[in-house]
Amino acid sequence: MPFDYTLDFRTVDFRQHPELYRVGKGEQGVLLVQPYKGEILPYWRFRTPELARESSEQIYALFEAYLEKHDFVGADMARKFLQMGFTRARRYANHKGGKKYDGPVPDDKKGQSGAHGRPELPRAEEDPLKAEAAAIFKRKWDEAKLHPRYVQQRAEFEARYGK
Repeated sequence: MPFDYTLDFRTVDFRQHPELYRVGKGEQGVLLVQPYKGEILPYWRFRTPELARESSEQIYALFEAYLEKHDFVGADMARKFLQMGFTRARRYANHKGGKKYDGPVPDDKKGQSGAHGRPELPRAEEDPLKAEAAAIFKRKWDEAKLHPRYVQQRAEFEARYGK
């Protein structure tokens, strides 16, 4: 189900309109889909292993609560925040300051991930604290995406709303 960037994310409530949600690839929509962004983002931290542990546990608790309510969109958004915790912490582990690509994002590509033709900056010596924070998020992300209720609800969601 490709992610639909044409929606007006400022006005759509995806809890009220789950039929508009698309899983997409990776972290697509993680900072767009409301009300979930507003519910999960305040807990998202990865600066240190301690913050990453607390953050990943809080987000995983939200993930489980969404599953309990059969709110697949919320569960998927929590999964995406766990994934983003991993990818961002890894980026900072590899690139001091977190900047991975050289130059600005082209105007027509803002809000989308990827290099967009820009070269990757050289990697710094790995930051062991950020690497540990990434590993903490990776374990929770793996746990979430393999959770039996998540797998079942995702299959039901895709069957109901199409691939």
